[in-house]
Amino acid sequence: MRRLIVNADDFGFTSGVNRAILEAHSHGVVTSSTLMANGPAFVEAAQMAKSASRLSVGCHVVLTDGEPVLETKQLPSLTRNAQFRDGMIGFAARAVTGRMNADEIFSEASAQIRKIQSTGIAVSHIDTHKHTHLFPRILRPLLRAAAACGVRSVRNPFGPRLPLRSSHLLARPSLWTRYVEVRILGGFAGKFREAVDREGFATPDGTLGIVVTGALDEDLFYAIARSIPEGTWEFVCHPGYNDVDLQAGKTRLRQSREVELRVLTLPTAREVLTQQGIELISYRELSAKPGSPQRA
Repeated sequence: MRRLIVNADDFGFTSGVNRAILEAHSHGVVTSSTLMANGPAFVEAAQMAKSASRLSVGCHVVLTDGEPVLETKQLPSLTRNAQFRDGMIGFAARAVTGRMNADEIFSEASAQIRKIQSTGIAVSHIDTHKHTHLFPRILRPLLRAAAACGVRSVRNPFGPRLPLRSSHLLARPSLWTRYVEVRILGGFAGKFREAVDREGFATPDGTLGIVVTGALDEDLFYAIARSIPEGTWEFVCHPGYNDVDLQAGKTRLRQSREVELRVLTLPTAREVLTQQGIELISYRELSAKPGSPQRA
Protein backbone atom coordinates (compact mmCIF):
# COMPACT_ATOMS: atom_id res chain seq x y z
CA MET A 1 0.00 0.00 0.00
CA ARG A 2 1.23 3.47 -0.87
CA ARG A 3 -0.34 6.63 0.54
CA LEU A 4 0.67 10.22 0.00
CA ILE A 5 0.05 13.46 1.88
CA VAL A 6 0.66 16.55 -0.25
CA ASN A 7 1.39 19.39 2.17
CA ALA A 8 1.73 23.04 1.16
CA ASP A 9 4.03 24.99 3.48
CA ASP A 10 3.98 28.73 4.30
CA PHE A 11 0.21 29.26 4.58
CA GLY A 12 -0.10 32.78 5.98
CA PHE A 13 3.10 34.10 4.41
CA THR A 14 1.42 36.37 1.83
CA SER A 15 -2.04 36.76 0.31
CA GLY A 16 -0.70 35.33 -2.95
CA VAL A 17 0.61 32.24 -1.18
CA ASN A 18 -2.71 31.83 0.63
CA ARG A 19 -4.68 32.04 -2.61
CA ALA A 20 -2.37 29.60 -4.38
CA ILE A 21 -2.61 27.03 -1.58
CA LEU A 22 -6.40 27.10 -1.69
CA GLU A 23 -6.31 26.73 -5.48
CA ALA A 24 -3.87 23.82 -5.27
CA HIS A 25 -6.24 22.20 -2.77
CA SER A 26 -9.54 22.93 -4.54
CA HIS A 27 -8.30 22.23 -8.08
CA GLY A 28 -5.23 20.11 -7.50
CA VAL A 29 -3.59 17.48 -5.31
CA VAL A 30 -2.80 19.41 -2.11
CA THR A 31 -4.47 17.72 0.87
CA SER A 32 -2.85 19.49 3.82
CA SER A 33 -1.14 22.75 4.65
CA THR A 34 0.81 24.25 7.52
CA LEU A 35 -0.02 27.73 8.77
CA MET A 36 2.56 30.27 9.97
CA ALA A 37 1.25 31.81 13.19
CA ASN A 38 3.67 34.72 12.72
CA GLY A 39 2.94 35.15 9.01
CA PRO A 40 1.98 38.62 7.72
CA ALA A 41 -1.14 37.15 6.10
CA PHE A 42 -2.09 34.92 9.06
CA VAL A 43 -5.56 36.37 9.70
CA GLU A 44 -6.60 35.96 6.08
CA ALA A 45 -5.19 32.41 5.95
CA ALA A 46 -7.07 31.38 9.09
CA GLN A 47 -10.34 32.64 7.60
CA MET A 48 -9.67 30.85 4.33
CA ALA A 49 -8.76 27.63 6.11
CA LYS A 50 -12.07 27.52 7.94
CA SER A 51 -13.90 27.78 4.63
CA ALA A 52 -11.97 24.80 3.18
CA SER A 53 -13.40 21.96 5.24
CA ARG A 54 -11.43 19.22 3.48
CA LEU A 55 -8.04 20.89 3.97
CA SER A 56 -6.07 19.51 6.90
CA VAL A 57 -4.30 22.44 8.61
CA GLY A 58 -1.24 22.15 10.82
CA CYS A 59 1.19 24.58 12.42
CA HIS A 60 4.33 25.59 10.53
CA VAL A 61 6.43 26.34 13.61
CA VAL A 62 8.86 29.17 12.88
CA LEU A 63 12.07 29.47 14.90
CA THR A 64 14.21 31.22 12.29
CA ASP A 65 13.29 34.23 10.10
CA GLY A 66 10.78 36.83 11.20
CA GLU A 67 9.28 37.78 14.54
CA PRO A 68 8.15 35.40 17.30
CA VAL A 69 4.62 35.28 18.70
CA LEU A 70 5.85 35.80 22.26
CA GLU A 71 7.65 38.93 23.42
CA THR A 72 11.33 38.73 22.59
CA LYS A 73 12.32 39.38 26.22
CA GLN A 74 10.91 35.91 26.96
CA LEU A 75 13.16 34.34 24.30
CA PRO A 76 16.71 35.66 24.83
CA SER A 77 18.43 32.61 23.36
CA LEU A 78 16.25 32.64 20.23
CA THR A 79 15.95 36.33 19.37
CA ARG A 80 17.87 39.55 18.84
CA ASN A 81 16.45 43.01 18.04
CA ALA A 82 12.84 41.74 18.00
CA GLN A 83 13.63 39.03 15.42
CA PHE A 84 14.68 35.40 15.50
CA ARG A 85 18.43 35.71 15.68
CA ASP A 86 19.82 33.26 13.14
CA GLY A 87 19.83 32.41 9.49
CA MET A 88 19.85 28.68 8.81
CA ILE A 89 23.63 28.20 9.02
CA GLY A 90 23.83 29.94 12.36
CA PHE A 91 20.72 28.15 13.57
CA ALA A 92 22.19 24.75 12.71
CA ALA A 93 25.42 25.54 14.57
CA ARG A 94 23.53 26.67 17.66
CA ALA A 95 21.13 23.71 17.52
CA VAL A 96 23.94 21.16 17.35
CA THR A 97 25.92 22.78 20.17
CA GLY A 98 22.92 23.27 22.45
CA ARG A 99 22.97 27.06 22.59
CA MET A 100 19.19 27.45 22.44
CA ASN A 101 17.06 27.13 25.55
CA ALA A 102 14.65 24.19 25.35
CA ASP A 103 12.07 25.87 27.56
CA GLU A 104 12.03 28.89 25.24
CA ILE A 105 11.49 26.62 22.23
CA PHE A 106 8.65 24.89 24.10
CA SER A 107 7.02 28.20 25.03
CA GLU A 108 7.25 29.78 21.57
CA ALA A 109 6.09 26.62 19.76
CA SER A 110 3.16 26.29 22.19
CA ALA A 111 2.22 29.93 21.60
CA GLN A 112 2.24 29.47 17.84
CA ILE A 113 0.09 26.33 17.98
CA ARG A 114 -2.37 27.90 20.41
CA LYS A 115 -2.64 31.07 18.30
CA ILE A 116 -3.88 28.93 15.41
CA GLN A 117 -6.19 26.93 17.66
CA SER A 118 -7.67 30.17 19.04
CA THR A 119 -9.16 30.87 15.59
CA GLY A 120 -11.21 27.67 15.79
CA ILE A 121 -8.90 25.61 13.58
CA ALA A 122 -8.28 22.02 14.72
CA VAL A 123 -4.50 21.77 14.27
CA SER A 124 -3.86 18.39 12.68
CA HIS A 125 -0.05 18.28 12.80
CA ILE A 126 3.16 20.24 13.11
CA ASP A 127 6.23 20.80 10.99
CA THR A 128 8.85 23.54 11.03
CA HIS A 129 10.05 26.33 8.80
CA LYS A 130 13.21 25.11 7.02
CA HIS A 131 12.77 21.71 8.73
CA THR A 132 14.54 22.84 11.91
CA HIS A 133 13.02 19.98 13.93
CA LEU A 134 15.39 17.53 12.28
CA PHE A 135 17.84 18.59 15.01
CA PRO A 136 17.22 16.51 18.17
CA ARG A 137 17.61 19.48 20.53
CA ILE A 138 14.81 21.27 18.65
CA LEU A 139 12.61 18.21 18.20
CA ARG A 140 12.34 17.29 21.89
CA PRO A 141 10.79 20.56 23.18
CA LEU A 142 8.73 20.82 20.00
CA LEU A 143 7.10 17.45 20.65
CA ARG A 144 6.43 18.50 24.25
CA ALA A 145 4.74 21.65 23.01
CA ALA A 146 2.60 19.79 20.48
CA ALA A 147 1.51 17.20 23.03
CA ALA A 148 0.62 19.96 25.53
CA CYS A 149 -1.62 21.47 22.84
CA GLY A 150 -3.25 18.13 21.98
CA VAL A 151 -1.49 17.71 18.63
CA ARG A 152 -0.13 14.20 18.01
CA SER A 153 1.21 14.16 14.42
CA VAL A 154 4.49 15.53 13.10
CA ARG A 155 6.32 15.71 9.79
CA ASN A 156 9.12 13.21 9.30
CA PRO A 157 11.68 15.47 7.55
CA PHE A 158 13.85 12.58 6.40
CA GLY A 159 13.37 11.02 2.98
CA PRO A 160 14.26 7.74 1.29
CA ARG A 161 17.92 7.16 0.54
CA LEU A 162 17.48 7.93 -3.15
CA PRO A 163 14.44 10.22 -3.65
CA LEU A 164 14.93 10.17 -7.42
CA ARG A 165 16.52 7.76 -9.83
CA SER A 166 20.19 8.51 -10.47
CA SER A 167 19.40 9.45 -14.06
CA HIS A 168 17.22 12.35 -12.90
CA LEU A 169 19.87 13.63 -10.51
CA LEU A 170 22.58 13.32 -13.14
CA ALA A 171 20.46 15.29 -15.58
CA ARG A 172 20.18 18.17 -13.09
CA PRO A 173 23.56 18.97 -11.51
CA SER A 174 21.95 21.84 -9.55
CA LEU A 175 20.15 19.24 -7.40
CA TRP A 176 23.31 17.49 -6.27
CA THR A 177 24.31 20.09 -3.68
CA ARG A 178 20.87 19.91 -2.12
CA TYR A 179 20.92 16.11 -2.26
CA VAL A 180 24.29 15.96 -0.45
CA GLU A 181 23.05 18.38 2.24
CA VAL A 182 19.95 16.28 2.80
CA ARG A 183 22.02 13.09 3.00
CA ILE A 184 24.36 14.59 5.62
CA LEU A 185 21.47 15.77 7.77
CA GLY A 186 19.93 12.32 7.38
CA GLY A 187 22.28 11.22 10.15
CA PHE A 188 19.71 12.51 12.63
CA ALA A 189 16.94 10.23 11.25
CA GLY A 190 17.41 7.49 13.84
CA LYS A 191 17.09 9.88 16.77
CA PHE A 192 14.00 11.40 15.17
CA ARG A 193 12.30 8.02 14.93
CA GLU A 194 13.24 7.10 18.50
CA ALA A 195 11.80 10.36 19.84
CA VAL A 196 8.46 10.27 17.98
CA ASP A 197 7.93 6.59 18.81
CA ARG A 198 8.76 7.19 22.48
CA GLU A 199 6.32 10.12 22.68
CA GLY A 200 3.56 8.31 20.80
CA PHE A 201 3.37 10.59 17.78
CA ALA A 202 2.15 9.59 14.34
CA THR A 203 4.45 10.46 11.46
CA PRO A 204 4.78 9.43 7.82
CA ASP A 205 7.55 7.10 6.72
CA GLY A 206 9.37 10.11 5.33
CA THR A 207 9.22 13.21 3.19
CA LEU A 208 9.56 13.68 -0.55
CA GLY A 209 10.17 16.92 -2.40
CA ILE A 210 12.79 18.52 -0.14
CA VAL A 211 15.62 17.85 -2.59
CA VAL A 212 13.71 19.53 -5.44
CA THR A 213 12.46 22.55 -3.46
CA GLY A 214 12.77 25.54 -5.77
CA ALA A 215 13.34 23.32 -8.82
CA LEU A 216 10.12 21.30 -9.05
CA ASP A 217 8.60 21.06 -12.50
CA GLU A 218 6.26 18.68 -14.26
CA ASP A 219 8.97 16.16 -15.14
CA LEU A 220 10.35 16.02 -11.60
CA PHE A 221 6.87 15.63 -10.11
CA TYR A 222 6.19 12.67 -12.37
CA ALA A 223 9.61 11.19 -11.58
CA ILE A 224 8.95 11.41 -7.84
CA ALA A 225 5.42 10.01 -8.22
CA ARG A 226 6.84 6.98 -10.03
CA SER A 227 9.51 6.45 -7.35
CA ILE A 228 7.37 6.48 -4.19
CA PRO A 229 8.13 3.44 -2.02
CA GLU A 230 5.60 1.38 -0.11
CA GLY A 231 4.18 3.09 2.97
CA THR A 232 2.85 6.53 3.85
CA TRP A 233 4.83 9.52 2.61
CA GLU A 234 4.55 13.29 2.58
CA PHE A 235 5.28 15.45 -0.45
CA VAL A 236 6.34 18.97 0.57
CA CYS A 237 5.41 21.83 -1.77
CA HIS A 238 5.40 25.62 -1.84
CA PRO A 239 2.76 27.00 -4.25
CA GLY A 240 2.30 30.75 -4.47
CA TYR A 241 2.00 33.83 -6.65
CA ASN A 242 5.14 35.86 -7.29
CA ASP A 243 3.46 39.16 -6.53
CA VAL A 244 4.73 42.36 -4.89
CA ASP A 245 4.24 40.98 -1.37
CA LEU A 246 6.25 37.85 -2.11
CA GLN A 247 9.05 39.81 -3.74
CA ALA A 248 9.29 41.94 -0.60
CA GLY A 249 9.33 38.90 1.69
CA LYS A 250 12.33 37.04 3.03
CA THR A 251 12.38 33.93 0.84
CA ARG A 252 14.44 32.42 -1.94
CA LEU A 253 11.31 30.83 -3.43
CA ARG A 254 9.59 33.26 -5.76
CA GLN A 255 8.99 32.32 -9.40
CA SER A 256 9.29 28.64 -8.44
CA ARG A 257 6.08 28.94 -6.42
CA GLU A 258 4.07 29.75 -9.54
CA VAL A 259 5.64 26.79 -11.34
CA GLU A 260 4.67 24.52 -8.44
CA LEU A 261 1.11 25.83 -8.48
CA ARG A 262 0.83 25.00 -12.17
CA VAL A 263 2.22 21.49 -11.64
CA LEU A 264 0.03 20.76 -8.61
CA THR A 265 -3.15 21.73 -10.48
CA LEU A 266 -2.45 19.83 -13.68
CA PRO A 267 -5.08 17.10 -14.32
CA THR A 268 -2.19 14.77 -15.12
CA ALA A 269 -0.75 15.26 -11.62
CA ARG A 270 -3.68 13.41 -10.09
CA GLU A 271 -3.77 10.96 -12.99
CA VAL A 272 -0.15 9.85 -12.53
CA LEU A 273 -0.75 9.21 -8.83
CA THR A 274 -3.83 7.16 -9.66
CA GLN A 275 -1.92 5.21 -12.30
CA GLN A 276 0.73 4.38 -9.72
CA GLY A 277 -1.91 3.13 -7.27
CA ILE A 278 -1.15 5.91 -4.76
CA GLU A 279 -3.92 6.98 -2.40
CA LEU A 280 -4.05 10.68 -1.55
CA ILE A 281 -4.70 11.30 2.15
CA SER A 282 -4.26 14.18 4.59
CA TYR A 283 -2.78 14.43 8.06
CA ARG A 284 -6.25 13.89 9.46
CA GLU A 285 -5.90 10.24 8.49
CA LEU A 286 -2.83 9.87 10.66
CA SER A 287 -3.48 9.27 14.35
CA ALA A 288 -1.71 8.17 17.48
CA LYS A 289 -3.11 7.31 20.86
CA PRO A 290 -1.46 9.37 23.58
CA GLY A 291 1.20 7.36 25.35
CA SER A 292 1.38 4.54 22.82
CA PRO A 293 4.06 4.45 20.13
CA GLN A 294 2.52 4.20 16.68
CA ARG A 295 3.81 4.61 13.15
CA ALA A 296 1.77 5.68 10.18
